[in-house]
Order: sequence, then C-alpha cells, then structure tokens
Amino acid sequence: MPSTVSTHPPRFATAEAVARIVAASRRTQQPQSRGDLVSLAMGEPDFDTPQQVTEAATASLRAGRTHYSPLLGEPDLREALAEKLHGIAGTPVSAADILITQGGTAGLAAAILGIVDPGDKVVIPDPTYSLYADLVSMAGGTVIPVPLAPDLHWDLDRLADALADAKLFVFCNPSNPTGIVHSRAELDALADLLDGTPTIVISDEAYADLDYTGRPFTSALSVDGLRDRTVYCQTFSKSYAMTGWRVGYLWGPTPLIQAAARIHNTFNGSVNTFIQDAALVAVRTCDADIARMRNAYEERGAIMRTELAKIPGLMLSRPEGAFYQFPRYDVDLPSVEVVAALRTHGVAVRPGSEFGARGEGHLRLSYAASPESITEGVRRLAYGLSVLQ
Repeated sequence: MPSTVSTHPPRFATAEAVARIVAASRRTQQPQSRGDLVSLAMGEPDFDTPQQVTEAATASLRAGRTHYSPLLGEPDLREALAEKLHGIAGTPVSAADILITQGGTAGLAAAILGIVDPGDKVVIPDPTYSLYADLVSMAGGTVIPVPLAPDLHWDLDRLADALADAKLFVFCNPSNPTGIVHSRAELDALADLLDGTPTIVISDEAYADLDYTGRPFTSALSVDGLRDRTVYCQTFSKSYAMTGWRVGYLWGPTPLIQAAARIHNTFNGSVNTFIQDAALVAVRTCDADIARMRNAYEERGAIMRTELAKIPGLMLSRPEGAFYQFPRYDVDLPSVEVVAALRTHGVAVRPGSEFGARGEGHLRLSYAASPESITEGVRRLAYGLSVLQ
C-alpha cells in the first residue's frame, strides 16, 4: 500500500505551568542591542570581576577542581558564608542550613517552588522584581500584589490586609526597580504584622552592599521577629560583579532549606566546583572592591539624578540603594510604547509595567553604566520624550 504523509504538523501539548507563566508574566525581552545604542536597561555591573577572583578560578581549574561538588555546596564556602551571616544576624548560623545555588535566580526558584502549593496566597509589593510573580505562577500559587505608598516604601495598612492567611511574602531590599531601602522600622513593623502567623518570608537582599542612606543596612536576618521565618536569598552577581559566574546561596529554617535543596538538586544539580572556589576568594578578599564599586555607583547615581532633573515632565524618585532610578513620566502612552520609541532615539531603558501594574507610567533606568553613557543616555532620553510630547 502506498504510504501516506500527513501534511498537518502534530499538536504537542505543553505543561499548564507554561501557560500560567505566559498569562501572568510582565517580563519583557528587549531586542538585541545595536552598537550605537546606549543601554541604561541592564541591572548588571559594568565592572569586571575583581582580578583575584578570576585568578582563583584559573588556579582551581589547573589544580583539577573539575569534578562534581557536594549537592549543598563546597564545605569551605558554606562555612565562610555562615561566618558572614553570623555577623549580619547577630546569632550563630549553621553552615548545614546554607545551600549554594546557580545564581540568585535559581535560589529564588528553589525557595518558592519548595514552599508554594497550588492555590497558596503569595504577597508581593507592586512594583517589584518580576521574577517573583512568574515563579509563583509556575507553582500554581495566587499572587497578591500590594501597591506601595507614594514614597515607594510599603503601605503598611494595605500590607496588613493582604498578609491575612498568606503562605508567603516575597520582597527585595534594597528594591529593584525603585531603589528604596527598607528601614529597621519597616522591618520591625513587618515582624509585628506576622507575629503569631505561619507566614514565611523570602528576603532577596541581592543589593544589600549598595546602600547610600548613611544608616546601617537592616537585613531581615537581624530582626528577631523575622529571622526564624525568613529564607535569605543572596547572589554574588551585584556586590562582586560576578553576573556571568552564576553563583548565589540561600539560608533559612532547616525544613525550608531542605525543601529548596531538593528542588535545586532536581533542576540544577551542584554548582561548578571551580566557581565555588572563586566565590570563596570573593568572600574572603573583596571588601575593598565592594567599597570601590559602591562609591562609584553612588557617584553615578548623582550624575543621573542631576541630568534627569533637567527634563520637563519627569517626577524623580530618590534612590537609597541598588543602582536604579524609577522616574514617572507625563507622556500619555504605556511604558512599553515609550521604551520602544526611546530605542529609536538610541537609548534603552526598561518599562515600569514590567515590574507590576503600579509600575505603569514609570521607566527603570540603571546607573550601573559609565558616567559618559549615563550622560549621553539621559540626553537621548530627554530628546525622545520631547518628541513624544
């Protein structure tokens, strides 16, 4: 019999988790940057990784450190991080409760997927880092966004209402995209709101070393009412300019870290051994490098704010940490369209709507760029907005 060949491609079914993410996600993938485009869009340090860290990775490779690492991470690195966290928390921290992850992203994924069941209520600020909502959607949870106060800090009354019966509260401090830093008073207030409840907290403190407030940074780990319910998520990407290395870590209550480890080991396996060796050198030797880069970001933030203040129709925020400005504009267009128009004028920024419904009408600009790029990028931004008026 003659064979028949179907002219119709098969219809493959994908997991419902994919559809949930697609339906809920606000994350935008910008087109490939052109050579003549000034990018103020990337949340990535423009500094190279400190030389001693790179040299440590090379030495580790030459020493044959190319085999599998323990699933929780290298013991020496975990011990060094436990010592570091002891200083932050003010109480002893066990290395047994530290999980080395494939960057902060995998740490957040492991933590959220290890906590959230379908239908669970998860509270997040609005606006905030968009990955949180995507991961909750993947897990089948229900995202409850809570609008910020006009000063971009938490609206504690709204937060109190939203946290009733919540399984989880996820936030970043300092904040992406707003650049604000939550104070000890705010964190104490959060602890009071959660007192006597089973609500878990994930504190993403990726930008903790980039605090320009002049007061000591308050980690959730240092707050008595939060420490025992908090999963601390950290990355080497921002403080150490190690974005491409993909290394981060979690610490928290033992059952939650064990659950996260099960998820991380299933998805990712252990982190590259030689990269963990380099991360150990970063922890031990890079305090001066962190201070140098932090000072540079603070100077660049001042340059960006000065230049943005010259643009009519922009309402500026006052960044307290990280390396972002989150101005509101007065053009009557969605932020995605504004960003697309600005690209035609040679500058890339991110739409505020990417970070939540309350981010609409804002743009996120990164000053993790050279002073020259900041000045020229804002000049192009000003021209692009004037054309849209």
